[in-house]
Amino acid sequence: MTKRELTGRHVLGLFTGAFAVIIGVNLTMATQAVGSFSGLEVDSSYVASQSFERRRAAQERLGWAVQASHADGALRLELRDREGRIVTPAHLAVAIGRPTERARPLSLEAADGQPVALDLTPGLWRIDVEAEAADGTPFEKRITLRVRQ
Repeated sequence: MTKRELTGRHVLGLFTGAFAVIIGVNLTMATQAVGSFSGLEVDSSYVASQSFERRRAAQERLGWAVQASHADGALRLELRDREGRIVTPAHLAVAIGRPTERARPLSLEAADGQPVALDLTPGLWRIDVEAEAADGTPFEKRITLRVRQ
C-alpha cells in the first residue's frame, strides 16, 4: 500500500466540500420552512390591533372558558360560563391542527363534553375555537392539547 501525502489542495477540497454540504442543507431547510408556514396569522397586524382591546374586553365579559381532552380515540371539548354551566353558543366553529400547520375544520354541533371520534397521534395539537354568544359577542380561543401515547 502506498502512502499518499496530505497536501494543501486536499485540505482545501475537504474544507470547501464540508461547507458546501452545510450551506446546501441550510438552504434546503430554509426553503422548506418558508414554503410550509408563512408565519402570518392575520393579513394586517395593524388593522387587527385597532379592535383587539375592544374584542378582548367583550370576550372577558362573557366569562366563558374552554377545556379540551383526548382519550381512547375521542376528543372532548367543553365550553362553560363563570358558574360552570355548559354554554350553547349561537354559532360554533372548531378547527384542529399542529401548532405550525394550518388547522383543519372539525364538525362539532356543540362543545358540551360529549366525545367526538378523532384519532390524534401523540404530540402537541392546537384547537381553534370560534363561537358567538346569543347577543352577537364573538369568542375566540386557541388551546394547546398534548396527546400522550
